[in-house]
Amino acid sequence: MPENKPRPPQDQPWENGWAPDTSRAPGTRRLWLAGMMAVATIVACATAIVVTERAPDGEPRSAAADDTASVPGLISFATPSETPPEGKSGLATEKPSTRAPGQQDVGTPEPATKPSKSTPDEASSPTASPKPPATTWRSVRSVNYPDRYWHAGGHSVALDPVRGSESREDSTFKQVEGLADRSCHSFVTQDGSYLRHRSFVLRPERNDGSAVFGRDATFCARGSSYSGAVMLESVNYPGYFLRHKNFVVRLERFEYSSLYLADSSFRLVDGLA
Repeated sequence: MPENKPRPPQDQPWENGWAPDTSRAPGTRRLWLAGMMAVATIVACATAIVVTERAPDGEPRSAAADDTASVPGLISFATPSETPPEGKSGLATEKPSTRAPGQQDVGTPEPATKPSKSTPDEASSPTASPKPPATTWRSVRSVNYPDRYWHAGGHSVALDPVRGSESREDSTFKQVEGLADRSCHSFVTQDGSYLRHRSFVLRPERNDGSAVFGRDATFCARGSSYSGAVMLESVNYPGYFLRHKNFVVRLERFEYSSLYLADSSFRLVDGLA
């Protein structure tokens, strides 16, 4: 059996020349490497902090959370805002949105122009003409029968040609402010009668002072498709205009036809008498 020789003491050299290195403490190389790594880590962190605190053009940057968050390995904290939220309690005053999910917020639109006030007749009829003078003597001439005029006689107003001085007087009317609407017209004959519609036929009658008579004798001038002509709309029958039919002036509902437009278009010319 081999003999177990005792190991010589480590603090004494032996014959083959081996002896432990007693010139330095054990683990010195590891401590040196650890120290160098610590120094390198500190230098890298300091460099990163300096770089993040400087803007690309050399100006200092604010220590915002999004600046430091872009550097790997660094923990950053958001800088609190210096401006407090609005409101007495210090809480945000933003109102919750009432829009549907997925719908964009749209501010309250302001009207481009202020809507103009208009009478019910103007809203449901063609373009209104300017306000007429207080008193004007007029004769009413047909568009499609330019040699014929309104002629008040008997129980109706006919569309007749002019025949002498008496015919001229009966075809001349005083145009005044409307009895029911001052922005519209009423027509008065030489003897003081008003032209009013009754049973949808235009006729001269004495003013009895009633509200019905005032509305029947008031007509509003509207735009016509014929140059220089107007259409006369009834106040109490919106959409009904005076027209001649079989050479009798009557009140009929508006129609989209060339015949109706021609029959209901008249030119208010200077009085014949």
